[in-house]
Amino acid sequence: MHIHILGICGTFMGGLAVLAKEAGHRVTGCDANVYPPMSIQLEAQGIELIQGYGPEQVALNPDLYVIGNVMTRGNPLIEEILNRGLPYVSGPQWIGEHILREKWVLAVAGTHGKTTTTSMLAWILEDAGYAPGFLIGGVPMNFGVSARLHGDKPSDFFVIEADEYDTAFFDKRSKFVHYHAKTAVLNNLEYDHADIFPDIGAIETQFHHLVRTVPGVGRLVVNGDEASIGRVLKRGCWSDKESFGSADGVDWAMVEHPGGASFDVLFKGELQGTVGWDLTGKHNRSNALAAIAAARHVGVPTAQAIDSLARFQNVKRRMEVRGVVNDITVYDDFAHHPTAIATTVGGLRQKLGTGGRILAVLEPRSNTMKLGAMKDALPGSLKDADLVFGFGSQQALGWSLADALTPLGKIAHSFDQIDYMVQAIVQQAQPGDHILVMSNGGFGGVHQKLLDALAP
Repeated sequence: MHIHILGICGTFMGGLAVLAKEAGHRVTGCDANVYPPMSIQLEAQGIELIQGYGPEQVALNPDLYVIGNVMTRGNPLIEEILNRGLPYVSGPQWIGEHILREKWVLAVAGTHGKTTTTSMLAWILEDAGYAPGFLIGGVPMNFGVSARLHGDKPSDFFVIEADEYDTAFFDKRSKFVHYHAKTAVLNNLEYDHADIFPDIGAIETQFHHLVRTVPGVGRLVVNGDEASIGRVLKRGCWSDKESFGSADGVDWAMVEHPGGASFDVLFKGELQGTVGWDLTGKHNRSNALAAIAAARHVGVPTAQAIDSLARFQNVKRRMEVRGVVNDITVYDDFAHHPTAIATTVGGLRQKLGTGGRILAVLEPRSNTMKLGAMKDALPGSLKDADLVFGFGSQQALGWSLADALTPLGKIAHSFDQIDYMVQAIVQQAQPGDHILVMSNGGFGGVHQKLLDALAP
């Protein structure tokens, strides 16, 4: 089959392209911005890329057009496809029908931690010899790629990051309803994606659509600390269920060791073993419990999963150290929702204790942040930082970042030009500091600019 992918350079659609190519299909694609690194990765797979969405692309005469959710009515290629009555399908539906149909699908859903938990789960299965396929919204360092059909042998298992964002312009259900998971992790549920969901109730409805697709022989692995997930399950649950967290009565619990990294794993009150690693934050320990529980459902012994996590190398852009200059460490992290920001900064503070300052550098660029839905939560999310540097103009955001950060007082500074911000950070930075850069975009290459400016 020849498929032509619209929006191919996005993380999800680029992963889909890799899977389709590995499955033996001819793959071409187009995007508004065809540029490295995704363009290089795709072209290395022998995938032909076209810049833009010209209607003349129908001359490629593919068997099927696969439509990414960035595509909208009015796009010239979309209009040509519709006018001619050509066959098209969404990316998630194509994945569900052509990649996942014969697989035991392990899907990880949640407002936060999807990428990290999916990566942990894929690694546990890999280390246990299951050779799973996977599609992840980031690059797990244990694998070096975000998607593959299977490992060094054919596999019955596929691990997928289950996004609640909508499927396509013609299908407003969440992507994850197309995956037909047998093992589903519900990691957490908060209000997000203000551009498509009016309130948290609308998101809970989509999560319940996911619950409805899990078979009776399947299993839900759910965060027992989340009232929102409890509300979802009260709407109906037809599958086996295991809970994790810190609430009374959960199936999977943890006991943190002094220092905040290693922790004991308990199942129904019985010690199962100790995870020894360097990852910071309660959120990562919670992610680990979810991954251990999900892996157990497909037969991975708990002791094996605990041992595997000791060799988990995290994900690019999750507290990734980009460099150290003059004893000043620069990190890159994907955090952009206030809860994720608070968790990331708090995790680093727990690791450092009083042994170093945190200079938090933030770009609130997600659609939810641009709509201002979360701006009042920003000061509280940054309370563990010693200095805060925010980037974003009122024109771009639609609201004043400086005003939003006012409750932080003199420790907060806002900028609308990156070079001026870099200069201010370098003037404040001291040996022993930790510069934590947080954004869900490229942030204008600020990480390297900081490292260059800090160099003697």
